[in-house]
Amino acid sequence: MDWLSFAATAGAAVILTEILRDVYHVLCHRIPALERWHNRHHAAYRRDLSLVSLAAFRRSQLYHDLTESVILLLFVATIALLTKSLAFGVAVIYAGLFLAGATRRYVWAVADTDYNHRPGPLREPPSVWWVNRTYHWRHHFDNVNAYYSGVFPLVDKVLGTGLSLQGKKVAVTGAGGALGRALCRELIKAGAQVTALTTHPENLGADGQLRVVGWQIGQERQLLPVLEKLDILIINHGVNVYGRRDFAAIDQALTVNALSVLHLMELFMSTVTGAEAKATKELWINTSEAEVSPALSPLYELSKRLIGNLITLKRLDNVCVIRKLILGPFKSQLNPYGVMSPGWVAQGIVALAKRDFRNIIITVNPLTYLFFPLQELATSLYYRLFSRG
Repeated sequence: MDWLSFAATAGAAVILTEILRDVYHVLCHRIPALERWHNRHHAAYRRDLSLVSLAAFRRSQLYHDLTESVILLLFVATIALLTKSLAFGVAVIYAGLFLAGATRRYVWAVADTDYNHRPGPLREPPSVWWVNRTYHWRHHFDNVNAYYSGVFPLVDKVLGTGLSLQGKKVAVTGAGGALGRALCRELIKAGAQVTALTTHPENLGADGQLRVVGWQIGQERQLLPVLEKLDILIINHGVNVYGRRDFAAIDQALTVNALSVLHLMELFMSTVTGAEAKATKELWINTSEAEVSPALSPLYELSKRLIGNLITLKRLDNVCVIRKLILGPFKSQLNPYGVMSPGWVAQGIVALAKRDFRNIIITVNPLTYLFFPLQELATSLYYRLFSRG
C-alpha cells in the first residue's frame, strides 16, 4: 500500500466530510423545515455560551447535533461503499466520532466535548486557519447567517460569510480620497454603519448614510471617543512626496504614513476590552504593495515598509484581527497614473474581507502575490523569535 497516497486521500476525505457538514449547516439556515429544528440549537446558549438550561441543551443535541451526525455518517458511509475506498473509511470513523460525542452529550447531558460552545470570556480573536470558540461565537451572536463553518472555514471563504459587515460600525480614515470614498460606498452597500474620518470634511457632501468626522494628523487621541464605539477601523490615509528627499519631505512621509497610523492603531487596540470585543473588533490598514516592490517614490516606500513591519510585529500580540491591504497602483490624487479603478479596488477589498483574508492583495503585479506572503511569513517568524510582548 502506498501510505503517502493513502494519507493524502484520507485527509481529503476528512476535509470533504467537514465541507458536507458545513453545507448541511448552511441548509439549516435556508430551508424552513430544517431551520425550525436548528433554532433549538441556537436557543440553548446565552451570550457567554453558558447553557440556558440542561433541558434546552439536550433538545439542541437531539434536534441538531444528533440529526446532523446521523445524516453526515450515512452520507460518508455511502460514498465509502460506492468508491470501495479504504481511505474513505477514515472519514467514516471521523463522522462516527461526531455521532458518539453528540450521543454522549444527549444521553448524559454533559457539554465537555462541545469545544466551540465552552462558556467563558473570549480570550483570542477569531482564528483564520480553523474555527475556534470566538469564530463560532460570531455565528451565534454576531450574525446567524454567516460564520457557518465548524472546523475548517472553507465554506465561509467560498460563500463570503467569513465576516459579516451587516450592522457593523466602521470608520475609514482618508475618506475624502478616491479609495476612501469608494470604500465608504461599498461598506454601506454591505450593511455597515460608516463614519468618514477626514482632514477635509468640507469636501464630503451631505449624505444621510454617512457620518463625517474631521480630524488632523497629530491629533489622533481626540478620536478616542469615536474609536471606542467602532467595530472596525480602516486606516487608509497617506501621503506621497514622490522624488523629494529633503527633511520636510522625510518628516511628512514618516509622520503621515507611519507614526499617525501607529498612534491610531495603538489607540484602537486599547479599546479592545470587554467580553465580546475580541470577536467584533478589527483593524484594516492600507500599507500598499510598496512593502515589497518599488513605487518610484523612495520616501513613500520607506514609510510604508516601516508601518508594514510594525503591523507584522503588533500582530504577534493577538489583540484583535488585523488585516493588511496590500494594494497596487490605483488612480487617485496621490497617483494620477494608477492603472486600477478605486471602485474596483474597494469592491475587491470588501469581497476578500468577507472571505476572511487577513492579507488582502489587489494589484496587477503578479510578483506581489508571490513575494508578499513569503516576506510576511519570514518577518513574522523573525519577530516571534527575537521580540516579546
